[in-house]
Amino acid sequence: MLSPTDLRKEIERRLRSYLSRDKSGIRKALLHLLIRAKSLTVPQIHEALSAKFDVTYHSVASMVGIIASKLGILSTHKTKDGALGVYQLKEQYAQLVEQVVESA
Repeated sequence: MLSPTDLRKEIERRLRSYLSRDKSGIRKALLHLLIRAKSLTVPQIHEALSAKFDVTYHSVASMVGIIASKLGILSTHKTKDGALGVYQLKEQYAQLVEQVVESA
């Protein structure tokens, strides 16, 4: 099992790798949204990103899913009616994500 320091380093490595494959800037824009808004649903993210990028709802949902599962920097919970997932940046990684996004 990884120590908290090693886990942070691994998350930072994965985040940098994820952003290094960002040709259009959409991944960076998505992370900026999560840093600023703190909690969002996929429809809200899609609406914000589609103003600048030609992006489908499905691709936005996929990006959010990858960030949540592979990077491990998002937490999720359901809305009161249980229809939508609300995603938010985990507090312990907010500063790390902001630093990596700004340097990318």
